[in-house]
Amino acid sequence: MVIAVLVLTSGCEATNAWLKGFTTRQEEPIILGAPGASTYLSDMYKLAGGDPATQAEIFADAESAARLTPGTMTKLRYALVLATPGHAETNGTVAQSMLRELLAQPELMTPGEVALATIHLQEVEARLVLDAETRRLRSENTRTATTEEAAMEAAVARRIASVEAENRGLRQSLDDAESKLDALSAIERSLREQSDNGAPPQ
Repeated sequence: MVIAVLVLTSGCEATNAWLKGFTTRQEEPIILGAPGASTYLSDMYKLAGGDPATQAEIFADAESAARLTPGTMTKLRYALVLATPGHAETNGTVAQSMLRELLAQPELMTPGEVALATIHLQEVEARLVLDAETRRLRSENTRTATTEEAAMEAAVARRIASVEAENRGLRQSLDDAESKLDALSAIERSLREQSDNGAPPQ
């Protein structure tokens, strides 16, 4: 319980500090024509919870705007669309590159835009690290499974070879026994024939 309180207190302090910094930055010169943060957030909200048709429409609009009228606003909007997970065109790698490029010139953005770009860059980078770790673990599991499968196949092959060798030995023993039995049968027939002919046994 104490740990939870400390975590909550720490979170509140961090949030307050961030809000104070954001409020301070709001006092910086306003960039004329720049949209409010709600414009970007609206797109991201629709992307996160919209149907595929709505998601495709938002992506196509953001992509074409960034290509036809490249500027801070259109590039940021497109980068945030790419950074938002949950739709078919999500691309964290491209979003990371674009957000880094935009943040290299923060004077061209409003404080709200800088905050959005910073937050989503951190989120994208964390997601890329997790994705890379997931791929590594899957690859490692695949290699382990392949190694285990190969070891199992080798063990099965050795067991089959052993059984086949045992079978060959048994067949040889059976052939030897049959040969001896045939020889004994031949001797018995010879003795019976001699007895039937009245000849003394050899």
